[in-house]
Amino acid sequence: MEAPAPRRTLVLDVVGLLARMVLGVVLVWAGAAKIGSPLTAQRAVQAYEILPMDLAGAVGLALPFVEVVLGVLLLVGLFTRPVAAVSTVLMAAFVLGIAQAWARGLTIDCGCFGGGGQVGADETRYPQEIARDLAFAAAGTWLVVRPRSLAALDHRLFGH
Repeated sequence: MEAPAPRRTLVLDVVGLLARMVLGVVLVWAGAAKIGSPLTAQRAVQAYEILPMDLAGAVGLALPFVEVVLGVLLLVGLFTRPVAAVSTVLMAAFVLGIAQAWARGLTIDCGCFGGGGQVGADETRYPQEIARDLAFAAAGTWLVVRPRSLAALDHRLFGH
């Protein structure tokens, strides 16, 4: 089998860099927006009415920190494949959470970038939120399949 052409490899490495940056920035932004408002983050998770209240509260407290850590690791390109896998699963969980809220007729703000909780029926944005998170999951999937990208610490530290 032939080695990939250098130009093709460069293009794929740039796509990987873009996927890392987009997903990394979004995760850092989402986490940072919630870290300063722990009670609001707890209420946002509780509003989905999936988990018991205490567990939802704990998830609401922990999730912002998890998002920031995952985002920073993606931005620097460290442990890209496993971090992308966890990030993709997280995005899939967000899609499922939003979809079930929509299907059950809940009127909530997703709380993805702060805020969250009950809103008026005309204020929900379920289709847009699902489409957005599916796009982020696609970026994560790309990185799971092809974690190599430009300017990644993985390459410098581990040679891949």
